[in-house]
Amino acid sequence: MNATARPVDSDGKAYNRTFLIIVLLVGAFCTILNQTLLATALPDIMKDFNITAATGQWLTTAFLLTNGIMIPVTALMINKISSKTLYILSMTIFLVGTMMAAVAPNFSILLTGRIVQAAGAGIMMPLMQTIFLLIFPREKRGIAMGLAGLVIAFAPAIGPTLSGWIVDSYNWRVLFYMIIPITVIVIVLAFMAMRKVIPLTNPSIDILSIVLSTVGFGGLLYGFSEVGNNGWKSGTVISWLIVGAIFVILFVWRQLAMKEPMLELKVFKSPIFSLSVAISSFVMMAMIGAELVLPLYIQNVRGESAFHSGLMLLPGAIMMGLMSPVTGLIFDRIGARKLAITGIFILTAGTVPFMFLTDHTSVASIVISYAIRFLGISMVMMPMTTAGMNALPNSLMSHGTAVNNTIRTVAGSIGTAILISVLTNVTKHGMPNKGLMSLDPAKYGQKALDATLNGMNMTFLVAVCFCLLTLLLTFFVKGKQVHEEGSKAA
Repeated sequence: MNATARPVDSDGKAYNRTFLIIVLLVGAFCTILNQTLLATALPDIMKDFNITAATGQWLTTAFLLTNGIMIPVTALMINKISSKTLYILSMTIFLVGTMMAAVAPNFSILLTGRIVQAAGAGIMMPLMQTIFLLIFPREKRGIAMGLAGLVIAFAPAIGPTLSGWIVDSYNWRVLFYMIIPITVIVIVLAFMAMRKVIPLTNPSIDILSIVLSTVGFGGLLYGFSEVGNNGWKSGTVISWLIVGAIFVILFVWRQLAMKEPMLELKVFKSPIFSLSVAISSFVMMAMIGAELVLPLYIQNVRGESAFHSGLMLLPGAIMMGLMSPVTGLIFDRIGARKLAITGIFILTAGTVPFMFLTDHTSVASIVISYAIRFLGISMVMMPMTTAGMNALPNSLMSHGTAVNNTIRTVAGSIGTAILISVLTNVTKHGMPNKGLMSLDPAKYGQKALDATLNGMNMTFLVAVCFCLLTLLLTFFVKGKQVHEEGSKAA
């Protein structure tokens, strides 16, 4: 595609690429925002529907599970349904789920609404990335994916803060009501802005592949999500992980045996793509450390509210959001190697201070270190993803985005399970004998606090290990050659 030529869709008709990008980004922002939008609304929802915290947590768990299950299936949908129709369909499904949640008379309807929301949202991420990668020439894909990274970083981060403010000022139902008009506007604009920009191959629908994928990845995600509540030795965790692993193995075997697989796994024949997926996955696992433990530290150790916790972490998300387009532009000029190595160094440097958290650590140092971490992540995540995609031919782009997002989702759940286990076990091991509570309550409280801090510090030590492992992998990235090889693959 000529950089100065007006882009044309699959039917050869010219279209406004800027308009299309804006509609895509706003729609994606709405769907991604909902991952964390209920973070601080749970207590009010529990009170309204008279449910326990464990039951209420399913509003988030079910959303993430459904989202993860939908991603592998999206590769099939992208190649079978026009990109315009699929985008409008995904936003309409999301709208229906949002409306159900807004007016839900009971918890069952609210949960169903969240699942319907997630079904639409799960289509969005691979679809948006595939469209972005195909409507831009390879030498400009870095900035395109950087724009996507802005939304991916900022939307989930603003969720807890926005949720806290709205719940304090209004009612939790407003969280859904405010999304409805925006989504309706996006759908209306999509009829004008969206175009058929992804060539269709019209693959056959293999029901068995869909079943294997759903049970396999759903089982793994659910199994890992339950580690925090039940531990690795839980029968529920073990059984779901075994079932998930068996079905994923069967799914992989079937895809390799089919002439027209639902998810094309030969994308892993590209060393650059495989390396980019591995690096992105380990970065995701390292990133989980701060996102998981810091809110617990701020709220449980420092005694701050969930709203203030979100405010303290917001600058980090803003940093990543603002830097994503910048690092994308730099990637277009110099490739991924220097960015990735520098980014992992910065990520590691920003994580190390959290290994030494105390109950007196200054708020400024927390905010600054967190922002430094996300500066590093912005230099790695989207540039490496773009490098991996550039190594694939356009015909495999939808499969590449689906594979990358699926593995990153699973990696995030594994990272969460590992870090929660470390936090729980180290804290539990260091807790004082309960008999001390009656003898010397102050001493008991101090030792309990020390045990909690030790658990958090050890969790960040594990996160640093993830960073160092990722750093080793980045030295295998070939820099500008990543970009050039992708051009040959077209």
